[in-house]
This record gives sequence, C-alpha cells and structure tokens, in this order.
Amino acid sequence: MVAKTDSEQGVYVVPDFTVKQLLSAIPAHCHKRSALRSSAHAVWNMVVIGAIFKAATYADSLINPQTLSLPHPALYTFAKFSVWALYGFWTGLFATGLWVVAHECGHQAFSDSKFINNAVGWVLHSALGVPYHSWRITHAKHHASTGHMTQDQVFVPSTRSERGLKPFDPKREDLLGANVSEEVKKELWDALGDSPLGATLGFFSYLIAGWPLYLMFNSSGQARYPAGTNHFAPKAVMFAPHQWGQIIISDVGIFLWIAALVASVNTWGLATVFRVYIVPYFWVNHWLVLITFLQHTDPILPHYRASEFTFTRGALATLDRSLLGDLGPVMGWIGAHATMGISETHILHHLCSKIPHYNAWEASAAVRKVLATGGMRLDGNPGGWAEMYRVYKECKFVEDEGDVVFYKNAYGLAKMRPVFNDATASDSGIEVDK
Repeated sequence: MVAKTDSEQGVYVVPDFTVKQLLSAIPAHCHKRSALRSSAHAVWNMVVIGAIFKAATYADSLINPQTLSLPHPALYTFAKFSVWALYGFWTGLFATGLWVVAHECGHQAFSDSKFINNAVGWVLHSALGVPYHSWRITHAKHHASTGHMTQDQVFVPSTRSERGLKPFDPKREDLLGANVSEEVKKELWDALGDSPLGATLGFFSYLIAGWPLYLMFNSSGQARYPAGTNHFAPKAVMFAPHQWGQIIISDVGIFLWIAALVASVNTWGLATVFRVYIVPYFWVNHWLVLITFLQHTDPILPHYRASEFTFTRGALATLDRSLLGDLGPVMGWIGAHATMGISETHILHHLCSKIPHYNAWEASAAVRKVLATGGMRLDGNPGGWAEMYRVYKECKFVEDEGDVVFYKNAYGLAKMRPVFNDATASDSGIEVDK
C-alpha cells in the first residue's frame, strides 16, 4: 500500500445564487452616479499628493548642516533618501486611488455621461502609463468571465501540463488534492518548490514587473492567446475590428505619456523625475498587482471550466480584503481611503461594476446579507506582503481535469474541494460530491 500525506480540506459549496437574487438586495440609490462627487474624490487624492510633495520638499530643504546637525556627513544623504522614499510610498498609494477612478470610468461608473467617463478615464490612465480603452476592453472580458479557465483574461491558473509536470497518476495521488504519495510529493517539490528567499524574490518581481509585462506580453494572461499578444496592437486577438480606433487612441495616450516623461527629464533632470514621478509610478504598479492578484488568487477560491461556469459563480470566485489591514486598523483605514475601497468591496464590484466606489460600501453590505445564507467565505486575509508571500507559495497549479478546480501547492495538496447542492433532493441542504 502506498503511503500518502493527507490534506485537511475544507468544503466549498458551489453557489447557485442568481444575479436577480443578489442585485435585488442592493438599494436603488446605490446605482446613482455623480460626476461631481466622483470628481471630488479624484481631486482630493490629487490634493493629498500635492501636500505630500510639499512636505517632502520642505523636509528636504531642512536636511543640511546649516539647519540640522548630524554626527556624520553620510547621514544627510540617508535622511534625504528616507524623505523621498516615504514620499514615493505615500504618493504611490494615493495615486493608486486615481488609477481606481480611471478604472471606474472604464466601467462607466464615474458619471452618467459616456463621453465624460471615457475622457476622464483616458487622461488619468494615460498619465499613469495605462492604455485606457485597450485595458478597458480586456477588463470587461475579465468581468464577464471571472474564474473561467479558458475565457478569463488574467490571473488564470497554470495547469499541471502547462507547468510541465508528470501526468496525474490516480494510484499515487487524489485528483481533488486530498492526499498524495511521498514519491509524488518529492517529484512535485523538486519541480515547483521554492525556498523562502526564492519565493520572496519571486513575488516581488511579480509585483514590480507584473503589470507592464501583462500589457506588453500577456504574462499571467489567457494561455490560449497566441505568442505576441499585447494591449497595443489594434489587431490583437482580444479586440474586435470595430475597436481598432479605440486602441489607436489608447496608444496615442501612451505616446504622449512617454513624450511628457522625456520632456520632463530634459527640463528637470533624470534624478528629479525619478524620485518625483517614476518611484511613485512603480508603487502604483505594485499596489495594482498586489490588490488584483489577492482578489483573485487564493487556495480557497475555485476556478471553473465551461460546463460549470456561470456569471454569478465567477463573480463570487473572488475575495474582499482589507488593504494594509495586516498593519493594524489605522493603516487598514488609510489603505481603503486612499484606494477608494477597491480591495474591500471587490465582490460587489464584480456583481455590479457600474456602482461607484462611494456607494459600494452600502451595496456590499446589502449583498453580503444574502450571500451569508450560503455560508460563503467572503473575506480573505488582509492584503499585504505577508499574504502575497503565503498565496504565492500555496498556489502553484490546477489539474487539467475537473469542472471546478482549486489550486494545489508544491506538494500536490489542495485546501478545498467542491461540493454541489443537489437540486433533486427533498432536502435542499443536502450536499453531494460531483
């Protein structure tokens, strides 16, 4: 008899909620969009960023021997570096909020006017190096097919065969990841395992470069797309022929963004542009990847193949997380405030993406009351580097077989298994494996 390691699996009851059930719970006024109110939130983040810049500039001016006595000359350089490092962090966090406003424009949640939505979204996203319409189009596809193994656009799990692993062996391992032989555990670990340092470097490289690599090379995107797929080619497979002009407009925005960067370097110098804009820009990319990765990736979240996918199941295959909540309630509040609650109300956003963020809190609370009747876990662990590390380590691949699949770790074990409500049973609470 083959010795095996067992996993203490939880049970995920595949939800059967209808869109009508969930949307009818949302108060009607939550759907109201206001260009003035949306603009006020964007302006507030700009004001905060301006204040951070003024504070950093003022602090920098004080760091000199005439106004500040430090025991070693090198400490002046370190102090200036610390000031601008803090500036980069906080500016990047609040600039991510501007990214969220542009994202809402793409969902037509900024105002009732499509022209205003697209104009504001194009300006804000272009200023942050994002091809507005190109990403808006693929992001809409993501919303329509969240968690779908062959239709979702990003954060699509790699399968066993795509990772180049040995074929599944039913004699030595369980398809649902409940147990695995010691021999298979070793084989998988040799192929997928990483040290703490390797995992840390892996997820940090993902945070720093993941967003531009997705836009330029479809990294972490839909595997069935051909090589060379990117968000800048009007004829890319993700776009329809009638969207050609929108892709060109998006590319023009990126061209103007690059031109503005070059002009800024010529005017103020590379060092100034680097610390004032480029460092916060990398922080924005970092927060974007961290937030969206953790919304859609976790050992407890399912992914679906076509036969079991529905829009509602896909929308519920995500988690709400408190951004920076792992650093305490104050930092959790700041994280939610700066980024418009995009991480904390994400399930609601997938159910109805036209609801603006300032109404999403109330709408989310209403929907959660309905979802609670299904016993679903709605909140993930707080979002931060520690959680990113954990999820990166635990989510390695899914099986090539199965209509509802969960991530397996580097030992081939899964934390969850799916069960279905039996619609034919006399007791609707009965759950049966499928």
